[in-house]
Amino acid sequence: MTKHATHSTSALWARFRFSVVGALLSAPSARGELRAAIDALAAKTWRHPVTGRDVRYAAKTIERWLYRARREQDDPVGVLRRAVRKDCGKVSLKPDLLECLANQYHDYPHWTCQLHYDNLKALVKADAKLGPLQSYSTLRRYMVAQGMLRKPRQKPKKHPGELRAALRREQREIRSYEAEYVGALWHLDFHHGSLQVVTPRGQWQRPLALGILDDHSRYCAHLQWYLSETAEDLVHGFSQGIQKCGLPRAAMSDNGSAMLAEEFTEGLLRLGIVHQTTLPYSAYQNGKQECFWAHLEGRLLEMLGKVRELTLDFLNQATQAWVEIEYNRRVHREIGCAPATRFAAAPDVLRPSPSSDALRVAFRREVKRRQRQSDGTISLHGVRFEIPSRYRHFRDVVVRYPRWDLSLVDLVDPREGTVLARLFPWDRAANANGRRAVLEPQPDDVSATDSSRSSAELPPLLKQILAEYSATGLPPAYLPKNASPKQAEEGGAA
Repeated sequence: MTKHATHSTSALWARFRFSVVGALLSAPSARGELRAAIDALAAKTWRHPVTGRDVRYAAKTIERWLYRARREQDDPVGVLRRAVRKDCGKVSLKPDLLECLANQYHDYPHWTCQLHYDNLKALVKADAKLGPLQSYSTLRRYMVAQGMLRKPRQKPKKHPGELRAALRREQREIRSYEAEYVGALWHLDFHHGSLQVVTPRGQWQRPLALGILDDHSRYCAHLQWYLSETAEDLVHGFSQGIQKCGLPRAAMSDNGSAMLAEEFTEGLLRLGIVHQTTLPYSAYQNGKQECFWAHLEGRLLEMLGKVRELTLDFLNQATQAWVEIEYNRRVHREIGCAPATRFAAAPDVLRPSPSSDALRVAFRREVKRRQRQSDGTISLHGVRFEIPSRYRHFRDVVVRYPRWDLSLVDLVDPREGTVLARLFPWDRAANANGRRAVLEPQPDDVSATDSSRSSAELPPLLKQILAEYSATGLPPAYLPKNASPKQAEEGGAA
């Protein structure tokens, strides 16, 4: 294994030279004995500071090192460094050739330095005014100093978002980050596993892992495999993480359909959790989660690679054991301790976990429906639900429910968000018995046949109109039609 020096060549030379003349500085020779001491050092064999070979130095050289270190009182070691070349950092290429190199790198950033050099050589051969072209090492040093490093070949961008993400990575720096407290930020993501499981129906299917990590401690709050990537699976796993560790303050995810589902986003708001999503095509923002998937694939799934007829139940059982026994208790290279140790010792901003029922009712969507006035029902995903008769005067109602469980539908107040009543599906068989409940009276519910409403008095507006018309003094603007004799006889007989 090749050992690389931890210090620069200049620093190694400074330390070596100081070790040669250090004895003469710490214990100065008596008057007239300095020459003999320098000659004794020149007669010794030394180990070269860079190559490690045996070397010897002349007395004049050692004397020069001694006087240079003696004159410098503040930094006697730094003054013994090797002198920097006067042309260090200077560009020995012509400006026109450098411009050609810049344009060439802009068009082909995935080329090697050798390929850039060969193409510049062809340009100089075609146009001698661009030359002369220096050596390959000179060109390579210049490209490294200017940050012209080889970039991987980019795949063709199919979406505008990919182009914007690539442009953003070129213009903005990328920095690692870490939350200050435990529970301040959780990462969550789905991962397509590399192994297949056999289902009870005898089919091979590739499962997906839902992982939830704490940003500060790298502690895995929950890890479970599913056969789909739906909002129901996400809520199922995230609720278990909350019950294990507590309520976090923020959660970061990608822009998957499950992460952006109304049930999940509205549930996070009801629980007081800030939902942060990564930018499109920018998986590096959730880098801790991506590193965790590599660890999961390289450790657990490698050990399960030879298991025949792997089932989802056994995979989840092995996963829980691996997370709790190995991952959470093994020293993490980045934080220098086990995630479980840091999770328990570091300050946290976690809150107590709600009950299972509270979590179940939190992750629901809110929709608005028009109540059918004929029978007081609404429709949700092809299922009709009955509205209690006390709310029959609502034209539009707001209900809260999860799409995967229509047995948990509540009528809520749109202003306060409080639950007014539980809604149940329309039972046609029960309605066929002919029995009907008496409608509950309402404060403004008065029967249209109430005799108290019959009155001989005219409405106020009509009385006002007749009074104003009479005040004009004009006769009525119509001609009354007299009844014919036959009509008069019929009317009299009646």
